[in-house]
Amino acid sequence: MKTFKIHLIRHGISEGSEEGLYIGHTDVPLTNMGKKQLKDMMHDFEYPSCDAVISSPLDRCLETARILYPDRSPMIFDGLIEYDFGEFEGSTAEQLRTDPAFGEWLSGGEDAGAPFGETNKEFRDRVCRCFYDIVEGIMKTGVGSVSVITHGGVIMTIMQYFAIPELPMHEWLMPNGCGYTLNVDKTVWHNLGRAEAYAEVPLKPYEPEEDDGDEDWARDFDPDDFVGFYTPEEEQ
Repeated sequence: MKTFKIHLIRHGISEGSEEGLYIGHTDVPLTNMGKKQLKDMMHDFEYPSCDAVISSPLDRCLETARILYPDRSPMIFDGLIEYDFGEFEGSTAEQLRTDPAFGEWLSGGEDAGAPFGETNKEFRDRVCRCFYDIVEGIMKTGVGSVSVITHGGVIMTIMQYFAIPELPMHEWLMPNGCGYTLNVDKTVWHNLGRAEAYAEVPLKPYEPEEDDGDEDWARDFDPDDFVGFYTPEEEQ
């Protein structure tokens, strides 16, 4: 049974993020530090190769896509834009702490949202609909692997509603430039609407240990080395 790989990658550090500003639909670029960090990570780690690149239309994602995949022209999906923070855009939690609307939003609930922004339900439905279309599209076209450059909130939402194992949203938090690979099996997808959380992105290059000459040596099992609890073989 053929499987498909979807690599979800969060954009690099962008303007405002280090100050703790709520930046959603605001179109800000990567900082110089963000660009350097991505290039350093490319040197020290391995980003997955892919057959196609998909991106949020915002500059911080497009710039990340150009750095990580300079030979690929990304396809733009508007559904991958970050949460619309409405009136909270460009402010910090400290600046908003006395705002009753901010407190109501933090209390959660599907209908909670920033004034003139999105509700939690609207954001979830938009992101899930977009990801569903991406999965159906790659299965229909037979594209084996896709890298999706998007935002932290988008990735956390996708992982919460589509990943196996099932974990709450905050468990899928990731640093800038990092993310997860989902292994999509057609049967599992069509029956459960889920995909296997297969590995983290990027990966540390494998460095074999030196043989100390002991013929009876055996490497102890490390749970961190186990990626995925079901990995059906792909068609040859």
